[in-house]
Amino acid sequence: MIIKAASVQFQHFAGAKEANLAKIAQFAAQAESQGVQLAVFPEMCITGYWHVIGMPRSGIEALAEEVPDGQSTQALLKLARQHGLVIGAGLIEKDGGTLYNSYVVAEPDGRWHVHRKIHAFESAHIAAGSSYTVFDSSLGCKLGILICWDNNLVENARITALMGADILLAPHQTGGTASKSPYAMGVIDPALWENRERDPEAIEAEFRGDKGRGWLMRWLPARAHDNGMFLVFSNGVGEDHGEIRTGNAMLIDCYGRIINETWKARDEMVCGDLDLSLLDRCTGRRWIRGRRPLHYGKLCESSGKELGPIAARFSDEPTSV
Repeated sequence: MIIKAASVQFQHFAGAKEANLAKIAQFAAQAESQGVQLAVFPEMCITGYWHVIGMPRSGIEALAEEVPDGQSTQALLKLARQHGLVIGAGLIEKDGGTLYNSYVVAEPDGRWHVHRKIHAFESAHIAAGSSYTVFDSSLGCKLGILICWDNNLVENARITALMGADILLAPHQTGGTASKSPYAMGVIDPALWENRERDPEAIEAEFRGDKGRGWLMRWLPARAHDNGMFLVFSNGVGEDHGEIRTGNAMLIDCYGRIINETWKARDEMVCGDLDLSLLDRCTGRRWIRGRRPLHYGKLCESSGKELGPIAARFSDEPTSV
């Protein structure tokens, strides 16, 4: 079975949900015209992302919506029905008095699914999710979701694979950040983004280099290869409250090979065929069948040095275990 998938990168407008949903609608129509069945949009692309850092709780609550009854989820469900697509996009979810960085997947038949980011660090007002998300989709395969930093921790990808995910949706807002790790990413001069139409080569060199693609290539294909899953990486692109997101939308097969990608400094959609017939005999699934779980108890023990997602993201403490 072959699934035609699309990964979309776009520059969101901070706090402007209707404008961001309009961009999603434009890409959904384009996806349908190209025969796409699965369209993946970035983390928190409906609400905006980095401007939430430092925002008071009242401001975040004003952006947040219930799922599935909120306006944005209902808009995604309408687009899914209209275009015959499975569509995923990120927002801030409100469940009672609790706020989450969440990712909603809407299906053409009206079904919906939501993943709450397990390693949320955007604000002390945004709670961490507590469960993994893998589900049977109308595509005839199982989809899993991990949001941004969720993907960095290898345990999360392995658990998602053990739950049966065939395709991992990996929405992000990353690249071009002031990472605490000396050889991971790094800031990009905003002037390069502002000058992108006159000098596209300069900003694209950053997107293709260690601040963007180069960093991703050190670990992202391994999540797909080692766990026997296809992976759809979607990311923001362009200026985001002082940082420059690097886009790099890509589709990765279950051997860690790039099916399609972009490094363009603009809103862009990349498409590709996910040949699910590769899954059963791929290396990652063969390795999973060779596991010896009785030896892995150490994985569930605390080292006593865990910082939690907010501290780990922003702390200057040494990272040795």
